[in-house]
Amino acid sequence: MIAIVSVTLKGNFLARILKENLKSHIYCKSEIKSFKLVELTRELFEKYKSIIFISSTGIAVRAIAPYLRGKDKDPAIVVVDVCNNYTISLLSGHIGGANKLTLQVAKILNNTPVITTATDGLGIIAPDVIACDNNLEIEDLKKAKYISSLLVNNSIVYFKDDKDLIACPNGYKLTNKVKENMVWITNKKSNNSYNNDKILKLIRKDIILGIGCRKNMDSEKLYNFVLSTINENNIDLKSIKSIVSVEIKKDEKAIKDLSDRLNCEFKTFSIDNILKVQHNFEGSSFVEKTIGVKAVCEPCVFLAGGKIIIPKIKFQGITLAIGQLEGV
Repeated sequence: MIAIVSVTLKGNFLARILKENLKSHIYCKSEIKSFKLVELTRELFEKYKSIIFISSTGIAVRAIAPYLRGKDKDPAIVVVDVCNNYTISLLSGHIGGANKLTLQVAKILNNTPVITTATDGLGIIAPDVIACDNNLEIEDLKKAKYISSLLVNNSIVYFKDDKDLIACPNGYKLTNKVKENMVWITNKKSNNSYNNDKILKLIRKDIILGIGCRKNMDSEKLYNFVLSTINENNIDLKSIKSIVSVEIKKDEKAIKDLSDRLNCEFKTFSIDNILKVQHNFEGSSFVEKTIGVKAVCEPCVFLAGGKIIIPKIKFQGITLAIGQLEGV
């Protein structure tokens, strides 16, 4: 949802045209009692991912200045002048989507879009745009800035996608090896052959953790075991998309705590669904007597659409299997 702020009667007309074409809410100074732009902007920063100001850029800048936190946190800010000459991408052009919104608004209002980010002006796709367009996690914004500076200065920037799903963008040089000054799309934690400060990872969230455990498992024990296994297999924690288990574990505190710490989804599957696929995996008669199925972690990874890359590991009442989504 988009917030549209108009500070003039003339701007209200443009705001209503935009509302007809965008999923949005309008905030007009003429229609709000005790209108205070700075206070309103604070509320909008908390509620919306995109804000369009129909005003001068100066008014918009002063309104948003107290609430700026960083390019990965701020909403997209777009400004339309009240005479409808320009639509200006003011803030969070790439990650926030202000550049795309600017083009959309300019088309609706039939005015001129103004986008000043350097890579866009050169027709080069910035690494943060690659990340946003492909649901990838940016490893480090400082590295992204470094790579963008190389692109703008016409230096060689290499591009590698471990799965070869994303075509090499304009301005990059395709490679099948990890090297310095590159964008690397991966779920790996690191590559020890080069200076990782000059390698920007765009992390693909395609890892699924299948977990089974004894009732009332200790949260720290589960976390430390999973963390050590992930590290041993050179998997980036940010690549974990979900944790999966059997439905009777949906309230297991240790697994819920783990999903919170890893900032990923926790999903469970019914016993009936597991029974349909468990014959493909090694099982335990003890587990079958206890919960009704002979295996948990591997069947759940399979049911979640993952290809098992690390088969079941057992550790003091815990079972863990790791899978990877293909085509993602």
